[in-house]
Amino acid sequence: SMPLGTTFTSADAIFPNNYDTAFGGYWQSGWAYTNMQDSTTAGFTNLYGARPGIGYNGSSNYAVGQQNAWVNLSANAISKVVNGFYLTNGTYAATSMENGDFVSRKFGDTTGTGHMGAQGSFPDYFLLSVYGWSNGSKIADSVNFYLADFRGPDSLDYIVKDWQWVDLTSLGNVDSL
Repeated sequence: SMPLGTTFTSADAIFPNNYDTAFGGYWQSGWAYTNMQDSTTAGFTNLYGARPGIGYNGSSNYAVGQQNAWVNLSANAISKVVNGFYLTNGTYAATSMENGDFVSRKFGDTTGTGHMGAQGSFPDYFLLSVYGWSNGSKIADSVNFYLADFRGPDSLDYIVKDWQWVDLTSLGNVDSL
């Protein structure tokens, strides 16, 4: 079936999403907005929950993104600096990294237990790279944020479970992210 899409807006940001009607319909890429407050249920049934169980600063509504998510800026914000945004892991991603599941092993697990696939390489990390775009061209710089990082000594291993600020000012003037 053909992918479909829509958008929602918050302030000067426009959040596109794509979905497919195959298999009863599923969220394929981009953004969704939610008021899901489930911070513990693992698996695909909880794609819309945030690990803290609520939006930033106690908000009952927030956006969740997945692969190929981008944000377009509206007329008031185009070609201006975006200061940044707050983000956290989704419940699905966090519980998968914490415990492993049928798709992935627990982060930091060097034994290969609890997962049928190949052991893979170490160390584990979950990296978000934010790129700025201006007039249809990608800006050379990006901002990287580790949502989980098991690359250092074990005492420094972490999975983000609360809302964290990501500073985007280094990207300069942009019209989309």
